[in-house]
Amino acid sequence: MKAYAAEFVGTFWLVLGGCGSAVLAAAFPELGIGFMGVALAFGLTVLTMAFAIGHISGCHLNPAVSFGLWAGGRFPAKKLAPYIIAQVLGGIVAGGVLYVIATGQAGFDVAASGFATNGYGEHSPGGYSMLAALVCEVVMTMMFIVVILGATDKRAPAGFAPIAIGLCLTLIHLISIPVTNTSVNPARSTGVALYVGDWALGQLWLFWLAPIVGALLGAVIYKFIGGNND
Repeated sequence: MKAYAAEFVGTFWLVLGGCGSAVLAAAFPELGIGFMGVALAFGLTVLTMAFAIGHISGCHLNPAVSFGLWAGGRFPAKKLAPYIIAQVLGGIVAGGVLYVIATGQAGFDVAASGFATNGYGEHSPGGYSMLAALVCEVVMTMMFIVVILGATDKRAPAGFAPIAIGLCLTLIHLISIPVTNTSVNPARSTGVALYVGDWALGQLWLFWLAPIVGALLGAVIYKFIGGNND
């Protein structure tokens, strides 16, 4: 139960910190943090939580990561469902907290703002197609899992995994925010889409399917290049 609670808290922090920076600070008049700031915020949530709860739950914070670690032989199948439930609930609660904060500003419109939701087509920040979004999310998640499995390999330098993983997530956001607003995490996508509803829920399927497929591919790749000495 402590591990599940840790996943809840960690995912809560990821969604509140990452999506919160996008909703509240990205375009703040004159002093907005922009894409780079939002990308760094997501990376910092993972970095800080990895040090805080990595020794408790492994700090997955992401259903795709849990699937990837399972496929990579690092995580038991029996824990997949409880971990994913805890992660999704953490994301939803964080979305609720962010909703309360954001709507405290006069005139704030959740639907009009986008509320840091992920989307494709007309709901992509750069107008990218569904195919482009699908490919982007699969490939970004695939590389994220390769980095996670590699950085946490027993042969890797000890103690540096949180830094590599946090910076990898930052880089992923720097690449893909214009395409999909960057998901690579179904819990993160669900946590804010529920408060937007409508099109956000209609497109949510892609941000579950693509990250999980990418995670499984990443696990296959790392098992091949990492060999049997993992």
